[in-house]
Amino acid sequence: MELLSEENSIDLDKKLNSYFAGRVVRKDLTKLIKEGANVPVYVLEYLLGMYAATDDEESISEGVERVKKILADNFVRPDEAEKIKSRIREQGQYTIIDKVNVTLNAKIDTYEAEFSNLGLKGVPISANYVKEFDKLLAGGIWCILKMDYFYDEEVKNMNPFSISSLKPIQMPNMDLNEVFEGRKNFTKQEWIDILIRSTGMESTQLEDRVKWHLLLRLVPLVENNFNACELGPRGTGKSHVYKEISPNSILVSGGQSTVANLFYNMSTKKIGLVGMWDVVAFDEVAGIRFKDKDGIQIMKDYMASGSFARGKEEKNASASMIFVGNINQSLDSLIKTSHLFAPFPEEMANDSAFFDRMHYYIPGWEIPKMRPEFFTDKYGFIVDYLAEFFREMRKRSFADSIDKYFKLGNNLNQRDVIAVRKTVSGLVKLIFPHGEYTKEDIEEILAFALEGRRRVKEQLKKIGGMEFYDINFSYIDKESMQEEYVSVPEQGGGKLIPEGLGRPGHVYTVGHGNSGMIGVYKLENQVVSGTGKFEKSGIASHRGAKESLDTAFRYFTANCKSISGSISTKTKDYLMHISDLQGIGLTDALAIAELIGLCSGALEKPVQESMVVLGNMTVGGTISKVEEFANMLQVCVDAGAKKVLIPASSVVDLQTVPPELLIKVQPIFYSDPIDSVFKALGVS
Repeated sequence: MELLSEENSIDLDKKLNSYFAGRVVRKDLTKLIKEGANVPVYVLEYLLGMYAATDDEESISEGVERVKKILADNFVRPDEAEKIKSRIREQGQYTIIDKVNVTLNAKIDTYEAEFSNLGLKGVPISANYVKEFDKLLAGGIWCILKMDYFYDEEVKNMNPFSISSLKPIQMPNMDLNEVFEGRKNFTKQEWIDILIRSTGMESTQLEDRVKWHLLLRLVPLVENNFNACELGPRGTGKSHVYKEISPNSILVSGGQSTVANLFYNMSTKKIGLVGMWDVVAFDEVAGIRFKDKDGIQIMKDYMASGSFARGKEEKNASASMIFVGNINQSLDSLIKTSHLFAPFPEEMANDSAFFDRMHYYIPGWEIPKMRPEFFTDKYGFIVDYLAEFFREMRKRSFADSIDKYFKLGNNLNQRDVIAVRKTVSGLVKLIFPHGEYTKEDIEEILAFALEGRRRVKEQLKKIGGMEFYDINFSYIDKESMQEEYVSVPEQGGGKLIPEGLGRPGHVYTVGHGNSGMIGVYKLENQVVSGTGKFEKSGIASHRGAKESLDTAFRYFTANCKSISGSISTKTKDYLMHISDLQGIGLTDALAIAELIGLCSGALEKPVQESMVVLGNMTVGGTISKVEEFANMLQVCVDAGAKKVLIPASSVVDLQTVPPELLIKVQPIFYSDPIDSVFKALGVS
């Protein structure tokens, strides 16, 4: 995609005003007023759409002044609440803009409104408004209201404030055909730029991939039950879309949540946020906590099926679930030492079943931090018009749009297929709502859909092992039958085991850590003049690791002459440091690797390049069996190993290893400890 020139931008503004007259607004006006008024973007643009939806400069400035006046006179600032209440009383009736939340007072059978900024509670509100706008009951909505004041001293406990008219700040109606017909006048590139500008960003300043990531943030708004996460640095606008762009999404700030609030309240028999909103976004995932023990289980159930069981019945809802949060360490170290879901709270972070329900992982680290030049001063849709267009598109599906041209590769299981189809459907709804697209268009979308799901799968493999082995995602062209594989950019470099020869005495091993997970460890041995001492560092108080290393040294001193007559154990000291490269706790299967490290250091001969040593032994030299062989081999390959030194007893386990994994590594078998040394050092 080429960047728009300034001239093209002006042409695009003219086209937009021509085909969507009255539906667009200049986005710098929003920014201009937004900085002085703490109201959501859709409130502002609703007003700008009423008074400044034109490209005539004079009319625009008049409209902006009018909007400023309305906000100055009618928007309730919390610190001026008493002044506004007084104005309502003194004038008898007054128009205000505020966020209204409604509850049912069952004792007196009346609906009562609570005003967010005005601070009023218990204001009676007509049931008609509640029936028409049910979101008043779930979190509240911004409205323009006419407030009346009448104090009757004869009636006790009566609230003198009342609502004579209420109008939600939303589009009154939506004609989808208007969008479909209008869309036909724009190219794909122009339409993408319009969508991005409608969210307030300037597309000419953004790279290609970043545009797609910004579009993917919008997919939950057009696709039912779409689960996604975006983790990345601070200041990249992760939560902006869900907070400001649509009145149909709610941002749940990090912290405690309850099943009653989110899903279903058993005592009031009311459905929670997932039934009231199109998108429920969780800000700061690290802080998510459930008061209820079964909270995460119910969330998993809902994310998988769009339904959840509470009490005797099963409830359905269509809200998409989005998780946004910060990655505080560098991406490289996170990929090397952990997984990309690590910022989630502990009870979720190692739950592969929870993350398997994610349809897409947006790589937040690829989106630049927001700077002034990234905000647009060009035209875009009034966000409320955009939000209603998105909402209407939720009723349609383009999940089958890939079937005409492509089929998915055999590494995708049912969950992967659902995830990819949902993402494709969402992107087609955004870019080609009128349903007119080419094979190349679908191929581009499909590649992005596969990448986002594969990013999820790559992390699942790290958390759950062989169960999630199939990550080589691909699609097949039905015409040419050619298969294309889709990779994930960040998996490319940054391997734990570097290519090329290491230093003498350095050796890598893979084993079960004390957490039960399989980890990668580096042993660094150094040989200096001394009296035959063996000093160890990096093991802290790990008894199993210490015993395994001592076993290796005892075997080394007893058998070194069988390896080489030049090795001296009496005139040298042997220093060893171990690094737990993935931070999962030390393993106690270190004896073979350390024996090789000691011999490598003593002979000043490095271990073969990109090699990992598997296996353990007793002090008598008996080799023990490698547990979970296929998983161990998977970890070796992920770490960057090209060769793996394996006990001969594991030959039978080769049949448990998928062929695609086996071809990535050269297995070298050893029969006893001394044989392992010769083969590791490449000595015949």
